Amino acid sequence: MQCWSETAIPTVPGAGPPLRLYDTADRRVRPVTPGATATMYVCGITPYDATHLGHAATYLTFDLVNRLWRDAGHEVHYVQNVTDVDDPLFERAERDGIDWRDLGDREIELFREDMAALRVAPPREYVGAVESVDEVVEFVEKLLASGAAYVVEDAEYPDVYFRSDATEQFGYESGYDRATMERLFAERGGDPDRPGKRDSIDALLWRAARPGEPSWPSPFGAGRPGWHIECSAIALNRLGAEFDIQGGGSDLIYPHHEYSAAHAESLIAGRRFARHYVHTGLIGLDGEKMSKSRGNLVFVSVLRRSGVDPSAIRLALLSGHYRQDRMWTDAVLGEAVGRLDRWRSATALASGPSAEDTVARLRQHLADDLDTPKAVAALDNWADQALTYGGSDAGAPGLIATAIDGLLGIRL
Repeated sequence: MQCWSETAIPTVPGAGPPLRLYDTADRRVRPVTPGATATMYVCGITPYDATHLGHAATYLTFDLVNRLWRDAGHEVHYVQNVTDVDDPLFERAERDGIDWRDLGDREIELFREDMAALRVAPPREYVGAVESVDEVVEFVEKLLASGAAYVVEDAEYPDVYFRSDATEQFGYESGYDRATMERLFAERGGDPDRPGKRDSIDALLWRAARPGEPSWPSPFGAGRPGWHIECSAIALNRLGAEFDIQGGGSDLIYPHHEYSAAHAESLIAGRRFARHYVHTGLIGLDGEKMSKSRGNLVFVSVLRRSGVDPSAIRLALLSGHYRQDRMWTDAVLGEAVGRLDRWRSATALASGPSAEDTVARLRQHLADDLDTPKAVAALDNWADQALTYGGSDAGAPGLIATAIDGLLGIRL
């Protein structure tokens, strides 16, 4: 699948400390230790609607990781999927009277435009579920052969399910108890009441063909991939086992990331799917989480069309810590617009106060679990000093502007 255009990332003089991130499975901040090539898989969109600010906050977070790795001298192999065949897409297409493929193509293109406008560096590989069907079929065959999966018998539709007890470590990523798993499984796309399942939280691997739905042939019957197996197959086939980071929003911890990891781990016994599981907080509006069901989504494309500078959107989202649930308000955006103006004014000066210490603090804060609030505060301090007292270092404004661009992705 075609990705969006490459974003130029300037080289920032110097070097920072190694990156440390909170690992959901270990429940603590610990070092990220990639090799020469750092590897990352981040779950992409289901393209039934435009990019909202919750999506944007997630992809900005992992864009920071990408930039910090590059700043440290790593090559980065970043993979992202697109769930371009799924129930929400069909439902929205039927509601709007449009072919589901045309709807998906339209929203994927809008997503690309939003990511390019926000200066998110594109993944090396951008893979749709439809183009990975053959990979999923092969994966499901292996799971069936190993006993980790089963076909629902004596049913009109012989769906294939993954056994939640197929790995001894199932549940280690989320750390949730059984009651929480059952509740979230039902709330987040699971089918606990499906007749014929061996366990209510066994996850769908292959949905047998239904009338009016797209399907593909397989040795176990025509159908289409389940949600979790798609990401498991795409990541495993491109990054291998124990890649550096699996990322996404905190609402993906369970069931999506728990199962995509378990699918792979049932075939690579004793090894973790990813070394680090990294999850972002949720963005809310008017005191509630943004969601399709509540109808309170704020779209990046709408903000852009209304004249909001994408750099201000990016700065507003980075003003809060990535792991915190936080609210989007006019005040948050207004503060970002004002901050962006100050930074631009300060870096437009002919000279300013020395910047090396500020850039060092910027790197230090970002390396410490992406502490963007402290990073922003350090830059605010430099800008205030420059605008209030000036300075004699002719290279300082340019160095600050380069660091803000290279590390935070904000072009002044």
